[in-house]
Amino acid sequence: MAATEFDDPAFLARLRAGDQGAYRALIRRFHASLIRVAAAVIGSQAQAEEVVQDTWLAVYSNIGRFEGRSSLSTWLFSIATNRARTRIGREGRTVGLPAILDGGPPGERAVPASSFEPNGHWAEAPRLWDEINPERIVGGRQLWDLVLEAIERLPAGQKAVIVLRDMEDRSAEEACEILGITAENQRVLLHRARGRIRAEIDRATDPKAAAVGAARVVARAGRGAAGVARVLARWFGWSSLAGALA
Repeated sequence: MAATEFDDPAFLARLRAGDQGAYRALIRRFHASLIRVAAAVIGSQAQAEEVVQDTWLAVYSNIGRFEGRSSLSTWLFSIATNRARTRIGREGRTVGLPAILDGGPPGERAVPASSFEPNGHWAEAPRLWDEINPERIVGGRQLWDLVLEAIERLPAGQKAVIVLRDMEDRSAEEACEILGITAENQRVLLHRARGRIRAEIDRATDPKAAAVGAARVVARAGRGAAGVARVLARWFGWSSLAGALA
């Protein structure tokens, strides 16, 4: 199910009635993503898993009071984020959430300054999609695994924002609401995160082959193929592949 399908009144009615099948569908769709965002906030995978377990209990207990002022997925992420922040407070770490989501060293660039000539032009033009052949290094889901591993290594703010914006397809406004950050901070975090991911893929891929091989690799990624294509299209401008696999 797409995230928006969970906002269907019939599905919400099933949740409010305690339908276990509806809850299983909701958990399958969002559990891993909630853990990623909670881990970015709290800095611990184990604690993030506990936070998300608490989140599901809260959802089950409070679904009757969910009024639909935001999407159900935004509500889920907000609960998980707030509970992660509460966990930090209980441990005596009083730093505010925007400070936790600092996004990396001050002045960090999404693309190194050395990539540009003094006149502002690229020293070496970025690789285009039709020049990359991930089949040299990947099979099946390995390209997506590479992306996920790179996301796990991002600084907290960058990780939280890129999960929400590019993996969960949340709007900029929703990401700001969930994380409690400004629109400008959200934009900078997303730009830096995409730059880091692109740099990792550039280092891992061979620049000399055709798009069709890469398309076959992403197509083998299973149920997430269209999502993979959408994310890569955003980061690299590979719109033709996204259209083909959507």
